[in-house]
Amino acid sequence: MIRIDGENFDVPITSVSMSADMLDKYAERTNDGVLHRELIGVFYNFELTFAPSFQNSAEYARLWRKLSEPVEFHSVTLWDEDGEYTQEGYFAQTKHELIKLKNGMPYWKSLSTSFVAKAPRSG
Repeated sequence: MIRIDGENFDVPITSVSMSADMLDKYAERTNDGVLHRELIGVFYNFELTFAPSFQNSAEYARLWRKLSEPVEFHSVTLWDEDGEYTQEGYFAQTKHELIKLKNGMPYWKSLSTSFVAKAPRSG
């Protein structure tokens, strides 16, 4: 389950990959080979993959609409080694793959998205 903008989505997550990306204001190597940089912060970004739509196609469709909603940022509750936490960010590269169309009903697999943090992680 994932919580987005205060709404719970009951679609199982099958894979989570987290990265701690360092973002520099600048990074420059001088002629003597020494690197000089000013770090803005560490951003926690995620790759998420969800279970296929077989069990609850309505909930899956609701999640798809939320992930592809044309808004600048979302509030997303995720988890790390310390438990749950909420952060602001946006979804990028959201995609899924059609398995089959049966009686006019689409069945999807491989729903995946990237979550990019809006601000660096504090603490």
